[in-house]
Amino acid sequence: MAKTIRIGTRDSELALWQANMVQKKLTNLGYDTKLVPVKSTGDLVLDTPLYELGITGIFTKTLDVAMLNGEVDIAVHSMKDVPTALPKGIVEATVLERANVQDILVHKGLGFLEADGVIATGSLRRKAQWLHKYPKHDVVDLRGNVNTRMQKLTDNHWNGAIFAAAGLERINLKPENYITLDWMIPAPAQGAMLVVAKEEDMFCLEALANLNHEASEICVHIEREFLRELEGGCTAPIGALAQIVENTIQFKGALFSLDGKHKIEISEEVSIDDAASFGKRCAQKVLNNGGRELMKEIKLNLK
Repeated sequence: MAKTIRIGTRDSELALWQANMVQKKLTNLGYDTKLVPVKSTGDLVLDTPLYELGITGIFTKTLDVAMLNGEVDIAVHSMKDVPTALPKGIVEATVLERANVQDILVHKGLGFLEADGVIATGSLRRKAQWLHKYPKHDVVDLRGNVNTRMQKLTDNHWNGAIFAAAGLERINLKPENYITLDWMIPAPAQGAMLVVAKEEDMFCLEALANLNHEASEICVHIEREFLRELEGGCTAPIGALAQIVENTIQFKGALFSLDGKHKIEISEEVSIDDAASFGKRCAQKVLNNGGRELMKEIKLNLK
């Protein structure tokens, strides 16, 4: 029997844009849908850095609870916000075609790059990579949805702030005064959207299977496998990017110390036929190259 698919989403402009995109795709396939916006803990608590909240999945937990309580049928997420281990009973239903993977710097002029500067970001990954390249700069915490963060940049005397290009592009918020940080390794699954559903909900799982983009799914799963093997959760300074070039998967990953001084990087490629456990194998090489000790140090400093 057909049913109305209730789509759970955060209530920020970007999250609603993503949920609306999924809704349109399902509607075009003939499904009845309804958006159910909720506010997450990550949106409500803006005065504490994410890593200090001590919760993995801070932006997804509220939607997980709503789904398990039967209030929504599916949930749409920015995949980079989703913990590598999903709650029991919830499964990945579809990965949509990936958008721009890169980070960008929205700035007020670039003269500061070779002098003193203050950059804003709420991401340990971005902070560590920025300090690795610009060790004399200060990095301040920046929280909130993309609209809030853009306004905070305007209101403060910072030189710039780092954003995911995809988020700003999706809601037409990318300004002219930006540069692409092509040297910065993105977060695992950055630019990808994930839709989850309950494991036993075959109606929704079959509906969402129609939206899956296989190449994007392969790449983000390699990146998240790399993250999971390093035991980074959503907080450690870990970057990962897998890309398919013809029949080859090219992978680049890195683990940084919190202050950006230490970097353990890996660059590997493999045939697409040998993609199974590729992310795990890359992570093991990082762990065996000093990463195990670095992860212990990071966890100790984040307690």
